[in-house]
Parts: sequence; C-alpha cells; structure tokens
Amino acid sequence: MGETLTIRLTVNGEACDRSVEPRLLLSDFLRHELHLTGTHVGCEHGVCGACTVLLNGESVRSCLMFAVQADGAEITTIEGLATPSDGSGIPHPDDADLHPVQAAFREAHGLQCGFCTPGILMTLVPFLEANPDPEEEQIREVLSGHLCRCTGYQNIVKAVRLAAERMRT
Repeated sequence: MGETLTIRLTVNGEACDRSVEPRLLLSDFLRHELHLTGTHVGCEHGVCGACTVLLNGESVRSCLMFAVQADGAEITTIEGLATPSDGSGIPHPDDADLHPVQAAFREAHGLQCGFCTPGILMTLVPFLEANPDPEEEQIREVLSGHLCRCTGYQNIVKAVRLAAERMRT
C-alpha cells in the first residue's frame, strides 16, 4: 500500500474516519471500505448512473470522484434513504419507513433487475425536492442520465409521478 490520507465524512448520518489511498474512487470506498454495496458500479465512466449517491444533497457519480474529494462531506447512499423501523440500520423492503420514491418504485413496478435502481433513486430525490410537480418531459430528461436495460422506462416514469404526488402532500 502506498501513501494514505485520512478523510472524515458523514455517511448515511454516521461519522466516518478512514485512511485511504489518494487514488481510491468514492464508489470503491463505499462498497469495499464501508460495505455499502447498494452503490452499484456499472460502466466506471459516469455514463450509466448506477453509482449515483448524494454528496451534500446533490447527485454525483461516485465512480468519477476520489474518496479524498469527499473529505468533510455528507454522503447519502441508497442504504441511507429508508429509515429502518427495527433499529438495525438496515432497511427491510417491508418497512413502513421507505422513502416515498422507494415506495413508489415498489408500488408502480418501476424496477426489474434492480441494478440501475439505486442510482436512479439517488438522482430522483433531489430532483423531486427541487421540482415537486415535474412534467413528463422533465422526468424523461432527468432519467436520460441513467441506463436501464430492463424496464423500457414506462413504469419508472409512472413511479416518479406517484412519488412526486406523494411528496407534495
């Protein structure tokens, strides 16, 4: 192992201090150092969107960032969206405390294999907070940054509309 730097950040509400190599990608840090495997790695070029997480509330591609660039930041991964009702720190799909976007995707069948879903959800959360009543064209535009090979996007759009409606009320 070469030179390491200590980073301090908050991940899903918990403080985290780690020594990392400067070249370690944020996606690899989350998956391999913190064992948060819901952040998927697809293309490793920022094209597919599967690795999207929230950095200080904004969607970012974690495969395009080094972990050291997140020093001092607040990161939210897909594991941090739902609030576990049993205190385990791990949300269960049957929890009543799913984020409205997660619940809408489940209800509207907005996923199939699920590989792209975490990244899509992490993009939609800030999008819907900023755009509480988006037009279909806006929804499709924000989804254009994500590759889904299974769904054809129809039910994803339905799920986004359902989530937007619920988040407004």
